Amino acid sequence: MKSKKVIITCAITGSVHTPSMSPYLPYRPEDIAAQSIEAAEAGASILHLHARDPDTGQPTADPAVFMRFLPVIKQVSAAVINISTGGSSLMSLDDRLAAALMAEPEMCSLNMGSMNFGLYPALDRPRTWQHDWEPKLLEATRSSIFKNTFEDIESILMRLGQGCGTRFEFECYDVGHLYTLAHFRDRGLVDGTLFIQFVFGVLGGIGADPENLVHMKRIADKLFGDDYRFSVLAAGRRQMPMTTMAATMGGSVRVGLEDSLYDGRDLAKSNAEQVKRIRAILQGLSLEVATPGEARDTLGLKGGDRVAF
Repeated sequence: MKSKKVIITCAITGSVHTPSMSPYLPYRPEDIAAQSIEAAEAGASILHLHARDPDTGQPTADPAVFMRFLPVIKQVSAAVINISTGGSSLMSLDDRLAAALMAEPEMCSLNMGSMNFGLYPALDRPRTWQHDWEPKLLEATRSSIFKNTFEDIESILMRLGQGCGTRFEFECYDVGHLYTLAHFRDRGLVDGTLFIQFVFGVLGGIGADPENLVHMKRIADKLFGDDYRFSVLAAGRRQMPMTTMAATMGGSVRVGLEDSLYDGRDLAKSNAEQVKRIRAILQGLSLEVATPGEARDTLGLKGGDRVAF
């Protein structure tokens, strides 16, 4: 019988926030590795990873940068390593897949559709930018979209899923994404226990409202029955309230500096701080936290001994 314990995912750095927003956001490979290991020690069984330019902190898809922290984490931690295929809306599909195809990880994220992904409202808050690329990247999201067409999703499922034995964190930013996932399940391109990440609070996707979480779960139940596990991430200040609600509904949770820079009212000084916070909440609710081994068993992952790093 598969475990019903809560799986904690920690999204370490992402490509949304920039170095000028928080001095604690890791972007050097050694800092990404260190914060990943600390988050795993605090209770995260899955580590969701992006890469950044070691000098400027700008999001990068360069496999060589990924390889400066992936083996380090694997040597020290048993956590499941989950590589983003989202990267940034300014990257091509081949760029976004390059590191994952090289590393052949146990798990990758997969955004279930093209969408507006608005980061530009962050420009409204006065701040001194450390790098020219930061405001330019945020402004670019006003006129660009994150592109994942049906063809793109097919390519990812075949090249990574069938080609590398990688399973997916299916990121669903709106209800329509659930139906897209069901379409690919019905075609036989995905199978087994699906790990669905409900994403709330990104401008262009569904809002971080409790009734939206109830609705997303109701539709997922209708489409997938007992053949899925859901998790919740919420952007910004709704991170902890929405993940707590998810846990009370039988779901898993995602925290990390990719999704929110704060722990309460103050800047979180590390990813581990947020993991410790949600773990304490879960324990207060008498809920058990899954180990990496239990997460692997629940999600049908191939094991850390079958990756290419």
